Amino acid sequence: MIEIKKLEKLSSDPTSDWGLNGYETDTIFVVSTIGMGNTFEFSLRKKKQYYKKVWETGSEDLAELNEIIAQGHSFGAFEGDELVGWLIAEFRTWNNSYYIENILVSEKLRGQDIGKQLIKMASKEARILGCRIVELETQNTNYPAIKFYQRAGFNFTGIHTKLYKDSTETALYMSFDVLS
Repeated sequence: MIEIKKLEKLSSDPTSDWGLNGYETDTIFVVSTIGMGNTFEFSLRKKKQYYKKVWETGSEDLAELNEIIAQGHSFGAFEGDELVGWLIAEFRTWNNSYYIENILVSEKLRGQDIGKQLIKMASKEARILGCRIVELETQNTNYPAIKFYQRAGFNFTGIHTKLYKDSTETALYMSFDVLS
């Protein structure tokens, strides 16, 4: 049975045992932007295209994640004593938002609603903090994550066309309003 609870400091990288630390897909979203005078529009179009992205989690990455975890608003999914997933997030006072920095579930346990449980805990935490929104950023190439976030209630709120070195990738910002 999976238990969701507050995440404590990471002493080592658990993702090395989680399988694919990234994503693989045969579908991506192509981002089109149109600027006319003082107006700006963007659209997303589904495209059949293979894409794979793998992240390496080094000691610097763990240190950055631990800084966020230390704020006390992150959650882990545990099977017994073993960490099998996480949602690492921070409360941003400057815009009164709950920002999800990273969400990852062990590859062998994906599709079992663990991510959904983590998002529910994030929503609950955001309500406790009095946040107005829960937000995150993902890549247009991460089709599986985008579909998951949409099912979880997230909507598109913006793009950043120059965030990534890889010209195939566009940052997509998604959020949902926190209901009091």
